[in-house]
Amino acid sequence: MPKFLMKRWHGYHVTLLYAVAAVFIGILTVYDWRAGLAGWVTLAGSAAFVIRARIQFERELSDYISTLTYRVNKAGEKAVTKMPVGMLLYNEDRQIQWMNPFMQEIGSKDYTNASLDAVSDELLESVNEEKHTFFLELEEENYRVVHEPDERLLYFLNATKEQQFKEKFEQEKTVLGFIYLDNYDEVTQGMDDQVRSKLLSHVTDALNQWSREHDVFIRRTSSDRFVAVFNEGTLADLEANRFTLLDEVRENTHEEKIALTLSIGIGSGESSLRELGALAQSSLDLALGRGGDQVAIKEKNGKVRFYGGKSNATEKRTRVRARVISHAMRDFVKESSKVYIMGHKNPDMDSVGAAIGILKIAQANKKEGYIVIDPDDVNQSVKKLLHEVEQDRELWARFITTDEAREEITDDTLLVIVDTHKPKLVQEPKLLDKVERTIVIDHHRRSEDFINDAVLVYMEPYASSTAELVTELLEYQPRNPQINTLEATALLAGIIVDTKSFAIRTGSRTFDAAAYLRSRGADTTLVQKLLKEDLDHYVKRSKLIEQAHIYSGGVAIARGYSDETYGQVLIAQAADTLLTMNDVVASFVISKIEDGRLSISARSLGEVNVQVIMEKMNGGGHLTNAATQLEDMTEEEAEALLKEKIDDYFKGGQSS
Repeated sequence: MPKFLMKRWHGYHVTLLYAVAAVFIGILTVYDWRAGLAGWVTLAGSAAFVIRARIQFERELSDYISTLTYRVNKAGEKAVTKMPVGMLLYNEDRQIQWMNPFMQEIGSKDYTNASLDAVSDELLESVNEEKHTFFLELEEENYRVVHEPDERLLYFLNATKEQQFKEKFEQEKTVLGFIYLDNYDEVTQGMDDQVRSKLLSHVTDALNQWSREHDVFIRRTSSDRFVAVFNEGTLADLEANRFTLLDEVRENTHEEKIALTLSIGIGSGESSLRELGALAQSSLDLALGRGGDQVAIKEKNGKVRFYGGKSNATEKRTRVRARVISHAMRDFVKESSKVYIMGHKNPDMDSVGAAIGILKIAQANKKEGYIVIDPDDVNQSVKKLLHEVEQDRELWARFITTDEAREEITDDTLLVIVDTHKPKLVQEPKLLDKVERTIVIDHHRRSEDFINDAVLVYMEPYASSTAELVTELLEYQPRNPQINTLEATALLAGIIVDTKSFAIRTGSRTFDAAAYLRSRGADTTLVQKLLKEDLDHYVKRSKLIEQAHIYSGGVAIARGYSDETYGQVLIAQAADTLLTMNDVVASFVISKIEDGRLSISARSLGEVNVQVIMEKMNGGGHLTNAATQLEDMTEEEAEALLKEKIDDYFKGGQSS
């Protein structure tokens, strides 16, 4: 603050002082007029001096303010014209009224009287949306734009270096990966040491070459596990190359007549190494749960991206896991008051058959079991099965509706989910929140959407069906469950339907399960009776197949009539039938279903992973058997979207 302001001494206190002095001088004048006169003269002189000082102060203050105003205006003028910040004024019609020289340099010309979209279409869009701060790229430079809507004023601040530093920081973030050799122990069991060493050499050579090319630090932690450390920049390059390491390892080991594959789980987007490790392990579990031979990348926000997964899951020759799961399930059943079994919406033979198998496990351990089902939400084959079940009063009494389940379920009830692992697909999602213990048994490849906090999870994507898995669990129950002909037939029907009569996804353990069920009285004639279709159904499916055409690479696409609805089973059967045609390696059938949504059923012989394609359209399933449902879309739009995803898949695309 200037010194003359600090010397200010006049004010109300001075006025009060003069008033008091005048009173005392007045009193003095009464007693001594000569002394009073001298006092009045002195007081008048002092007042004159104060007034003169005040006038001088006001003059100096006025001069100071004028000088300061001039300097501020001059500085403001220079700031507007010289400061490296672009400024732009526009009118209500979104036309530019004025821009400072720096803004003219940014745009390489004067845009006065032009529309905002002359500078950038994004600029006009952001202004119309009244965004207060946003980024804009102009002349290969990045700018942070600050918008003052009330003043219709825009500031442009060069943020290129800031963005570069930010990108560099993001690219240098640490990424952690866990690499696992699928089925290494089983593949090398009983193998000659020299052959095993040569096989492992192929893998390690490919991994070392991969790490050198992409600047990845890699260390082996066990015979079949590796840890990889790299950064986000390297991860972006690996994703751009679609993780060709998977193909290299598969091809190199195939030379030894053994198909050894890799599963990689990667954690990214987290600064804590502990959290990165948890994300990487979760990703690896997800990759293995989907059948292996793929990469799963999980970020902090839960988003997952997948690469690979083009080979089918390898059947495990050992049954140790099945025995362990069976014994663990026995313990959970014994600790519960009763057992509820629930499959997916619109259950198929596999779902109902597996549920009946779990019911027998509960009964073998002397616990009450109930199957939750909606009789109105089943296909024709399941209706026939339920009709047969109705003849068995004891078994039919164990089938309850979703309303009955909601009323009778308690906290200590054990809920077993079969043939699905997605919360939104179960018969009654509300039941998941009413129990503390849930068991999941499924043969589909694991997806991101998974039932939380399950006490036991048995997911084997190599299995032909959930009925096969449940049959093995039945075999390993300490108390040998007694199953009758109808119950064994229901389980066998589930296997037959999902394997298309043992034609696809069939391993040696599939036949073992079928043999066990046959020995327990399973009736193959009854299975054929349950799977029969009527003539109208056959004709309708044939007309749907008639609409098929070959898109590319042996992919057949059929699209139903827009004015007609089709059942889920019919659409799936049409896709299966298309797969039997010459030169067809994958089939997709697009049709409208009863609830107005569009359904896409996908099938393949294993060369094409239809699950990956369907996941890109918010669906899922198996490598050879998948589906999705779409809303607010026409058949033509769905076909265009499907073709786009198919093209992306054959280019090596990802799913997320």
